[in-house]
Amino acid sequence: MPENIGLSDTPSMNRRSVIAALTLGAAAGTASCAASGRRTGGPDALIPGGGPVPGFDEASGKFILPALPYDVAALEPHIDAQTMTIHHTRHHQGYVDGLNRAITELAHARDRADFALIKHWSREVSFHGGGHLNHTLFWLGMAPAGRGGGGQPEGALARAIDRDFGSFDRFKAHFAAAANAVEGGGWAWLTHEPASGQLLIVQMEKQQDMVPPGWKPILGIDVWEHAYYLKYQNRRAEYISAFFNIINWQRAGAIFSE
Repeated sequence: MPENIGLSDTPSMNRRSVIAALTLGAAAGTASCAASGRRTGGPDALIPGGGPVPGFDEASGKFILPALPYDVAALEPHIDAQTMTIHHTRHHQGYVDGLNRAITELAHARDRADFALIKHWSREVSFHGGGHLNHTLFWLGMAPAGRGGGGQPEGALARAIDRDFGSFDRFKAHFAAAANAVEGGGWAWLTHEPASGQLLIVQMEKQQDMVPPGWKPILGIDVWEHAYYLKYQNRRAEYISAFFNIINWQRAGAIFSE
């Protein structure tokens, strides 16, 4: 991550490009999602092809916590309201705060020409930036069961899943196994690899490690314990199984087709 990533002294377009650079910890190339930085907070906040991106306030030049696109209890019984509240307002907010602080510290380092902590603060940008963008995509990738959530993908994404995994059931088994096998805290992501044009499932350690640059995120599941422990305790596999009931396949399909 380059050290000149401060926002206060950069043009508006460069501020917007920071969002794309940070997506999945600068690992999943979603520049097309960075046309605007104004907070919208609604379910259509992330629009493939260039719509408003939640999580950044252009007026202040700061990253912010985007509103959930549904009520905190809307995903029950699969994800409970208490977990959603804590996950969103404490954990996601923590990544937002950490990202803003790291960017500020790097700006101070440039002002002082003192880069003794450049490695530390660059890592903080990557970690907290990944956490912020991962969670923003995570909230948008879910919808209440029976009201946009669950079922199976349709259209181009369904055909690509059949082509690259053999069937939806084989994809589901692969995705669940990858998510369940993440060591410690991290994610599983369905991604689009641009060189071959194929869909690939990858694991992510922490908030930014192990996803190659340029791979577009289609669908991700958070398997840090804070995402499921209140309801499922150590039964991560049950949480992953329940997640399939609330996947917003319409949005995943739109991102894939964009």
